[in-house]
Amino acid sequence: MMKFIHTSDWHIGRQFHNVSLLDDQSYVLDQLIQYIKQESVDALIIAGDIYDRSIPPATAVELLDKILKTICVDLSVPVILIPGNHDSAERLRFAANQLKQSGLYILGDLGNVTEPVIIQNKHESLCFYGIPYNDPEHVRNQFNVDLSGYEQAHAYLIKLIEDNKDEQSANIIISHCFVDGAEESESERPLSIGGADRISASLFKGFDYVALGHLHGPQYKNEQYIRYSGSLLKYSFSEQNQHKGVTLVEFDDNTLKEITHLPLSPLHDMRIIEGELEEILQQGRVDPNAEDYLLVRLTDTHAILDAMGKLRVVYPNVLHLEKPGLMASTDQQSVNRDKIRRSELEMFHDFFKQVTGRDLDEKQADALQETVSSLHHSQVDS
Repeated sequence: MMKFIHTSDWHIGRQFHNVSLLDDQSYVLDQLIQYIKQESVDALIIAGDIYDRSIPPATAVELLDKILKTICVDLSVPVILIPGNHDSAERLRFAANQLKQSGLYILGDLGNVTEPVIIQNKHESLCFYGIPYNDPEHVRNQFNVDLSGYEQAHAYLIKLIEDNKDEQSANIIISHCFVDGAEESESERPLSIGGADRISASLFKGFDYVALGHLHGPQYKNEQYIRYSGSLLKYSFSEQNQHKGVTLVEFDDNTLKEITHLPLSPLHDMRIIEGELEEILQQGRVDPNAEDYLLVRLTDTHAILDAMGKLRVVYPNVLHLEKPGLMASTDQQSVNRDKIRRSELEMFHDFFKQVTGRDLDEKQADALQETVSSLHHSQVDS
């Protein structure tokens, strides 16, 4: 029996609405280390997008260094990774040959796609082939071949690997790509414009397991063994219902036996809350998960003074505020001048009540009406 954990899309160093997620990433990576110990795995796979930027901040590099040292050195578990479209392959594979001695295998060179990392015991062996993120131009230049499109480029690389793979071993391919028909999220950076980046899942049918990266939702395509592990964290509000985790893969006698999703619990969940302000404030006072990262959609149809400030009293990590109720109310108003004037008056009435806690009296309302009317007349005269 041999086991490995398939992960991808760590995006270390990512910020979300100007909030650093480094502590959140460290929190789930500690859980990953516990899974590695608990399951006594033979290897860890990272299928691209290790960093969030090609030139990551120093704090992101420090966190990755700490995690890899724990896994490769302290636990003696090999790590096999490929660059994704967010990474710089050239920077990421620095000192790759020397790092092999410590059990860190960085498969970042297209010219070496046919050279597997072999993990074995007395009874079986697993051969891992890595296809770093690439585009058709990279493949054309590297191999001096005439091809166009992501599908043809990927097909060419896979054919090279298939022509060289060991049929007596289990063969695993690691790739950072967009399989056609898979479900995407808002947080993924497009690989190209217009859907030209899609490739067919059928290209991978000659392998025993396909460890994919790029799409952030855990899923498989066509066959259970052609799988995205998904990102470690939710990186957009569109992912609020996704169940993040890593994938445990088990082989026995070089045959795939079981695939298991191992859940990760975030330091802060990412949620969307919808309702009127007062309802949300009441809910927040008793919400045990009030520290979550939130998008709040207010359904109130009147203007609210400092809605974000009020919300952050009970939900300190409100990151984005939408007001569909107010927008819907505005959209229903016609744009003739009489109705515009009425809406301005109504909004000032609401504003005055928010500030003072009482309605305008008759004299104040008349003065406001006169002021708004004079302003409109001056705009017409000018």
